[in-house]
Amino acid sequence: MSQLGQVPVVPVRHDWRREEIEALFALPFPELLHRAASVHRAMFDPTEVQVSTLLSVKTGGCPEDCGYCPQAARYHTGVAATKLMATDEVLEKARQAKAAGASRFCMGAAWRSPKDRDIPKVAEMIREVKALGLETCATLGMLSGEQARALRAAGLDYYNHNLDTAPEFYGEIIHTREYQDRLDTLAEVRDAGMKTCCGGIVGMGESRAQRAGLLHALASLPAHPDSVPINRLVQVAGTPLQGTVELDPFEFVRTIAVARILMPASMVRLSAGREAMSDELQALCFIAGANSIFHGEKLLTTGNPDTERDLALFDRLGLRPMAVTEADPCADTVHASIDATEPAHAHA
Repeated sequence: MSQLGQVPVVPVRHDWRREEIEALFALPFPELLHRAASVHRAMFDPTEVQVSTLLSVKTGGCPEDCGYCPQAARYHTGVAATKLMATDEVLEKARQAKAAGASRFCMGAAWRSPKDRDIPKVAEMIREVKALGLETCATLGMLSGEQARALRAAGLDYYNHNLDTAPEFYGEIIHTREYQDRLDTLAEVRDAGMKTCCGGIVGMGESRAQRAGLLHALASLPAHPDSVPINRLVQVAGTPLQGTVELDPFEFVRTIAVARILMPASMVRLSAGREAMSDELQALCFIAGANSIFHGEKLLTTGNPDTERDLALFDRLGLRPMAVTEADPCADTVHASIDATEPAHAHA
């Protein structure tokens, strides 16, 4: 909310053109950050950051061939396949996350799609975690409509299913699932009444125009994702993307800023890759409109800054964890009134 207590209005558009988005990317860096920070300040308290924790409840053995993923069974990355965790184990991790300041707890399973017999087990986890007073999120792969409705009935608040990259670059990264499959799952999630968490990964060798294409695809969805995780590729030995030229840090900040402008009411989340980011780079991302992080020592199978480092950074920047309340990004026009990742692999 604005610092003067005014209630600004920021239009939420679904008709962004690719050339408009590419023009935003091309703005001088200070001008782009100013525009993004202005949108952020209009829609959110810029001193607050939503904090989530992500737990891999079923690791490894995935049949997909996502080029970034250490959990794909076909790659030799040292990630062993495990069975679905017991609910009691998940609950203990959720309690620890809440004690460390998380308001949302996300459960990820390395499946192409869950089997129907898996849904009651995951539903039990969701009910128990929600009973702790945490928001619940899951990322389990592709869902049928019946599965989505069952998860919603169990109390699932958010479902994560990333688009990963631009439609025209997608075939360079993944061959075992079509782009439309991802869009179909998102439609089932929306139809079931859940909020969507949907973003992508940058630094996979895509061009700036293709980064613009990813954000165009996200901003063109029937409803903007409630949370938009922006992952910076974590290169894992044994995956096809190991050795990819690293993305320039300022280009990553530009991606955050453009995402904020295109999707003003969404939570824009710093996700995978944060362990390798300096405090200064993270601070630039917060200025550019990022207002959500995962914290804890692990992000599924990859490293993540530990909680104490995050709290120390928050203290240095004068930031604080956000309350559970969020704006409704589904409205055509959103009034600022807030007081307050496939992530089943390595990227959330």
